[in-house]
Amino acid sequence: MTIALEHEHSPSAIRDRLAQGPRNSYLRDLVYGGIDGSVTTFAVVSGVVGAALSPTVILILGVANLLGDGFSMAASNYSGTRTEKQEHDAMRAREERHIDVDPEGEREEVRQIFASKGFDGAELERVVEIVTADRDRWIDLMLAEEYGLPPQVRPPLAAALNTFVAFVLCGAMPLVPFVARMSHPFAWSLALTLIVFFLIGSAKSRWLTVSWWKAGLETLGIGGAAAALAFMAGLVMKHAV
Repeated sequence: MTIALEHEHSPSAIRDRLAQGPRNSYLRDLVYGGIDGSVTTFAVVSGVVGAALSPTVILILGVANLLGDGFSMAASNYSGTRTEKQEHDAMRAREERHIDVDPEGEREEVRQIFASKGFDGAELERVVEIVTADRDRWIDLMLAEEYGLPPQVRPPLAAALNTFVAFVLCGAMPLVPFVARMSHPFAWSLALTLIVFFLIGSAKSRWLTVSWWKAGLETLGIGGAAAALAFMAGLVMKHAV
């Protein structure tokens, strides 16, 4: 049986792929923004329906939530990712300073790192020589092995934009039944919210080892629990006010 792989392994295909360098993944930003957008908008819908207010109020508050909370999430993700990049730059500058001031000490760190991986004798010394012959390669190794940092950090602005787009697109779904003036709009809003959760999970399975339906059900369960909490909060407020 022939198993289809994600990419070719011919020498030319490998050479071309490696020449492109590592690609940034925005999967976390998309999933984070999509789920939060759906949950928070459905929470608005639940609260307004629970308070027996008009569909117009639902749309006004829903759109305000999409833009306000969406921008807030994007800004938070931008700040967090930018901080991550600043930490990466700071650690890189530290390693550069250490190599300049105490190169032999840094070579000993490389030696012990590879010794812990099973290298020894002449083989170990050859690896140390190769790694430390290139300054950038040397620093990249220390960042990964000593600090657990990735070789690169995704651009903060791109991470924020992906979060905002996912938040708005997925968060708009609970409002569609009210915009379209469908019958039983709240029931349709709940159904669309749950469908979005399942689709988010199914889509992310493309980059994971989990099957699409398992990933979909997992995200549906997490998002469904959040939606149920939002619905219960709406019911409580309806009877409390």
